[in-house]
Amino acid sequence: MDIENVKNAYSAGASQGSTGVSGSGPSGRSHACDGPAAAVLDHRGAVVRWSGAAEELTGFRAEEVCGRPVRELVAGLPDDLRDAEIPASGRVRLWHQCGDTIDVTFRTTKVGGSGSAEVLVLAAPTHHVAGHEQGAALLRALSAQNRITIAVYDTDLTTVQTNAVPDTFDGRPVQPGARLSDVLDAKDAENLEALLRQVIETGAPVIRRNQQVSWRHDPARQHAVSLSAFRLEDARGRPTGVAALYFDNADQMRARRHLDLAREVAERVGGSLDVVRTAQDLADVLAPAFGDLAAVDLAYSVSDGEEPSKQLNGGNMGNAALAPATAVWPAGIKRGESIPPLPDHPLLHSFRHGEPVVFGLDDFIAMVRDPHLVEYLVPKGAHSVMVAPLHARGLTLGAITAWRCGRSDLFTEDEADLMKQIASRGALAIDNARRYTREHRAAVALQRRLLPPATTDTPAAETAGVYLPAGGGAGSSGDWYDAIALPSLRVALVAGDVVGHGMPASATMGRLRAAIQTLADLELEPDELLTRIADLVQRLAAEAPLGDRDIVGGTCLYAVYDPVTRRCTMASAGHPPPVVVRLDGTAEAVGISPGPPLALSGMPYETTVIDVEPGSVLALYTDGLVERGDRDIGQGLRRLTEALAAYCRPDRALDETGRALLADLADQAPRDDAALLLARTRAVPAEDTAHWEIPPDPAAVSKARKWMTRQLTMWGLDDLLFTTELIVSELVTNAIRYGRPPMDLRLIRHNVLVCEVADSNSTQPRLRRARTTDEGGRGLFLVAQLGGRWGCRHGQNGKTIWSEQAIQDSPEAMAHRGGWRQSHPQF
Repeated sequence: MDIENVKNAYSAGASQGSTGVSGSGPSGRSHACDGPAAAVLDHRGAVVRWSGAAEELTGFRAEEVCGRPVRELVAGLPDDLRDAEIPASGRVRLWHQCGDTIDVTFRTTKVGGSGSAEVLVLAAPTHHVAGHEQGAALLRALSAQNRITIAVYDTDLTTVQTNAVPDTFDGRPVQPGARLSDVLDAKDAENLEALLRQVIETGAPVIRRNQQVSWRHDPARQHAVSLSAFRLEDARGRPTGVAALYFDNADQMRARRHLDLAREVAERVGGSLDVVRTAQDLADVLAPAFGDLAAVDLAYSVSDGEEPSKQLNGGNMGNAALAPATAVWPAGIKRGESIPPLPDHPLLHSFRHGEPVVFGLDDFIAMVRDPHLVEYLVPKGAHSVMVAPLHARGLTLGAITAWRCGRSDLFTEDEADLMKQIASRGALAIDNARRYTREHRAAVALQRRLLPPATTDTPAAETAGVYLPAGGGAGSSGDWYDAIALPSLRVALVAGDVVGHGMPASATMGRLRAAIQTLADLELEPDELLTRIADLVQRLAAEAPLGDRDIVGGTCLYAVYDPVTRRCTMASAGHPPPVVVRLDGTAEAVGISPGPPLALSGMPYETTVIDVEPGSVLALYTDGLVERGDRDIGQGLRRLTEALAAYCRPDRALDETGRALLADLADQAPRDDAALLLARTRAVPAEDTAHWEIPPDPAAVSKARKWMTRQLTMWGLDDLLFTTELIVSELVTNAIRYGRPPMDLRLIRHNVLVCEVADSNSTQPRLRRARTTDEGGRGLFLVAQLGGRWGCRHGQNGKTIWSEQAIQDSPEAMAHRGGWRQSHPQF
């Protein structure tokens, strides 16, 4: 079909309503070629040469167009342009052999030298040319982005084309033919080549893979990049290489690191209520994640739980934490050392107002103005420092200092904002720890002041008590121990634990301890004493605010050891059993039946009596010593028993033994108080006691005086014969007159002379002042005047009235006896 037929056919199609589409015919067929179509025109514009690409583009063979004017191939050419000169470039519509029109873009150039009239025309479909131009424009735009690196590699991963410029002093681009190992650190190059080779082999693209790479000439400094790569193929789908796009990911990675750092500060800082531990946690989070080195300095008063001075400066601050622990710090930065005061500087005003300040090394040197002080304070290799105040609740507690050294980047403005947030959270955590320290110390001080002396030495036992307050934020919880000297050389041993923590628990403990000491002076049996203490706790609970009634309560173990009978009587109100360590080194828990805790009532307490050899050790303790999170109380009791058997040796002091036991058994920061009372028992020798049964006969009073006289003469206590004779006469007379058999008289010699008269009548005697006309009622008055002290205790089978006199010839004892004789010459 010639060109005229094509025109006619197109006109017919147009008259039938069909339309031509650029680059395609009515049938929708596409007209394309692999390369640009070429034609050579003579000086008249006639076609003299026609390329195969032109034939493929238009469908016309060379013999059909050669010799004809090229204008005949142009559709819709205006008449006024038919004789005009062909322009250098432009866009026209060409006829296709099938009758379609093709939108093409062309360019012309003269061929055959400057004197030749022939013109070469190159044409291609406009949509191909536009896509090519847009692609080229896109590549130029991407190549111009300094945060996007484009690289094209062949199948051997040799660089074909790239806009990469390594961070070097000369700034020269990477040349074609280079390999990744010529530019990157060897390990990074190996990892990237493996990844790109996988893309070539599988055809699966890599999308936004985060990588850390280092330049070969600067391996210590890493760059964060995001890699996307895809395989390049020819027209037949065969791989020809790989294209890689490296996006500068520094900002995103920095933002992610900042978020991670803020989260880590929230998770790690503030978990402890110890000021120094909190400061160290803060330093550990900052180094090396934020700075190469980090230090936390605090006012000395903060570590003690007190508020810092209003004028905080280096002189009243000391280093509390350094990180990392293995770093080499200058001489002026040592843990616990004072921070030297720095000169005033305008930048420091920002610090005083709660804003972080950043110094380069030169700025810091200029501020200090003392080369020796700079060498004293600046870590080796440091190039910049950021200092942030620790502000909380209107107080400046101290400061955080972060140093960057070597090749690390300088601090940025957004990092200063991050440090301000971190410092604010850290300051709040440190202030919480400071306030807890103050409250904890006050509670522990109160607790210790309410406890008895750590050691006591009585005729019945040598005792040593140790107390370990709770840690980890629990506060004191009202654990206590006590050793109370009782009449007749006996001793009461007490261990107790109050419900709750802090000041309320310490106050309740003080009230219970005072009540137990008062009831102990009444010489009640252990079960009766605990019953009365339980009643007191119930009254305390009733007096407490409605929301606090459930936390008023406790447990208690009360034991009385008698060195004459060598027996220990005890009762428990929900308290763990004591442990006895015998002379042979064996130890076991005493089998007692614990009653209900002190807050409960309605159940009686049971008394347990055991024989105790002299030299044995009785151990009373609280549950903080045997209960831990990783073991139950049974396991803890077994461990305590084994430790007591190992530590309690006759040649070792009890207080030393107690401290060693607490160090071995207690946690580093126990969640509950731990109290331990050790008592090494003693016995009164048999030759220092004497016993005589009193017959129910008034004549027995005279016999009792004679028996007593012989016994005191045998003991060499002649100076006590007169007063003891009067005491025995009165007590034996009262027993015969008011008591019931069996009755007996007992004398005990130690540092005091104890005179006891027991009978089976439980009626309580009463001391009173007799009137002049009364015939009786002076017996107990005389006993009270003659003896050092007297009293009455009740047992299961009656009562015992006792009196004590000092044996040693102290000035007080001599004055007492001499003064009484002058007041009572009739005796």
